[in-house]
Amino acid sequence: MSKISKIGVLTSGGDAPGMNPCIRAVVRTAIFNGLQVVGIKQGYKGMIENDMYEMGTRSVSNILNLGGTILKTARCLPFRTDEGMETAYQNIKAQGIDGLVVIGGDGTFTGALRFSQKYPDISVIGVPGTIDNDLYGSTYTLGFDTATNTVIEAIDKIRDTADSHDRLFFVEVMGRDSGAIALRAGISCGAEAILLPEKSTAMEDLIAHLKNGAINKKSSSIVIVAEGDKTGGIYDLAKAVQQEITHYDIKVTVLGHLQRGGAPSSFDRVLGSRLGFAAVNALISGQSQKMVGLEANHIKLTPLEEALSHHDFKLESDLLQMMDILAI
Repeated sequence: MSKISKIGVLTSGGDAPGMNPCIRAVVRTAIFNGLQVVGIKQGYKGMIENDMYEMGTRSVSNILNLGGTILKTARCLPFRTDEGMETAYQNIKAQGIDGLVVIGGDGTFTGALRFSQKYPDISVIGVPGTIDNDLYGSTYTLGFDTATNTVIEAIDKIRDTADSHDRLFFVEVMGRDSGAIALRAGISCGAEAILLPEKSTAMEDLIAHLKNGAINKKSSSIVIVAEGDKTGGIYDLAKAVQQEITHYDIKVTVLGHLQRGGAPSSFDRVLGSRLGFAAVNALISGQSQKMVGLEANHIKLTPLEEALSHHDFKLESDLLQMMDILAI
């Protein structure tokens, strides 16, 4: 059993709904087990700048319903250097911290793994917090469910206008390297086409599909485009389609950072609580350099190195088949 006495908790990289429930679970689980907790502001930047504070049970009251992160978040280039890491190490040692819970995505985990390898006396557990849902070792990541529901709500509203005016809307959603949000939102909203970074779509095939929809008397069309789609930028894509399909009034909507905000869904509140609880228990049991995740509705520990080395995270094959079949 590891003799962890004080845990530092931080959020890093892009914010994601569900981070606050996770922070709350980390703080209260640690205190329940007789440990002290330090909140580290703005991720690794807070470690370097010594921007930390003691947290108690009341420090995390009334945050379950809040989007974003009360600890703030930032990307920190100095932490990638040996000098930056050494400064961070000296600061957390001075605070008496001997265990870290880091909440974020692959960039966060890369920094955490390198830090723990360099300073093995600091145990580190990662919690997957990214709306892209693209980390190996967890079926769902914090924020994905909320972000997808936000996209669905927005597209449902766009559909009302599209139907009223016989319009074709191209809607760009987040997902530079992952089409998880686009795929689930597209199926949920009945999109006529979904363009994903994982699947190439020829321009002529897209145009033929949209023309066929018009022949079948569809009053509107929604095309969801993940920002990492290889077809090209959404504005150029819309322009190219407009030249071939003139009867539609084509509009473009980029949802952008709207997708990151908002109160976490019930799923993300429970997921954040489960993963925060599991992260503290993993530290107490002597684990380090691991990520806590959820697979088959059970908590699973995956080595950070393994989570980072797998870049073959695949979208569900049945959903990929459904997206074309259900859009006819």
